[in-house]
Amino acid sequence: MLSYRHSFHAGNHADVLKHIVLTLCLEALKEKEKPFLYLDTHSGAGRYLLTSEHSEKTGEYLSGVNLVWQQTNIPEQLNTYFSVLKRYNPFENLKYYPGSPLIAKQLLREQDKLNLTELHPTDYPLLRQEFSKDKRAKVLREDGFSQLKSKLPPASRRGIILIDPSYEIKEDYQKIPAALLEAYKRFATGIYLLWYPVISRTQTQRMIDGIVNLGIKRISQFELAIKPDNNQKGMTASGMIVINPPWKLHQQMQTIMPWLTDILDTKQTGSFTIKQLVSE
Repeated sequence: MLSYRHSFHAGNHADVLKHIVLTLCLEALKEKEKPFLYLDTHSGAGRYLLTSEHSEKTGEYLSGVNLVWQQTNIPEQLNTYFSVLKRYNPFENLKYYPGSPLIAKQLLREQDKLNLTELHPTDYPLLRQEFSKDKRAKVLREDGFSQLKSKLPPASRRGIILIDPSYEIKEDYQKIPAALLEAYKRFATGIYLLWYPVISRTQTQRMIDGIVNLGIKRISQFELAIKPDNNQKGMTASGMIVINPPWKLHQQMQTIMPWLTDILDTKQTGSFTIKQLVSE
């Protein structure tokens, strides 16, 4: 089932949190000269036009990245994220939102590699076109979860793995803990970033508990809720599970999360979480 298109949701509050965490982790790996791999299991189209029919239909970016874009006094920890936004929007108003592949494309160095995977028959050609001239990148139309077996460990023994499924297939919630463990056995020193939505708190928490019980150490959680949990349709919160977080990440998020919540939680009914799920 491949009905999900991220173009309806690009630049929403979940994207902002996800891509801030991704940016901070990419910058942390760049502190050493040794190359690394960026592996993106569910890449999407890469670039999203915010004036498209899809974006205009939902308007989710208006309560997400657009609110952040309008701020003038931003934490210095967000300078790199803003620099990427400005790279694709060299004008006053937002026109494009860069997905995770384009963020990585902008931040990775010549010696680094990108492995991008997308199954959707419409999004895959768009993604391939974005990277047609980038010799660092491999763009594949394959199952993203299979890449956790076939592409790990990277030759450089350094890397960031972003796992960002749509969760439109409910089995993803059950599949993720086992997929993470499989990947971790192959590449225990990698930085793993798992994005998750909160639509059903029970379903999401069951998945998180499954990850905590894998026996993997150094697992952190960063979650932003724009409204309290409820039984109505729709996403109330989203978060990032980070395995092997860079040593500065918690400190950086301690500054970012209150600021971000203040900007995005316009009704002041939400909350944020910064938690170490599993220690050393």
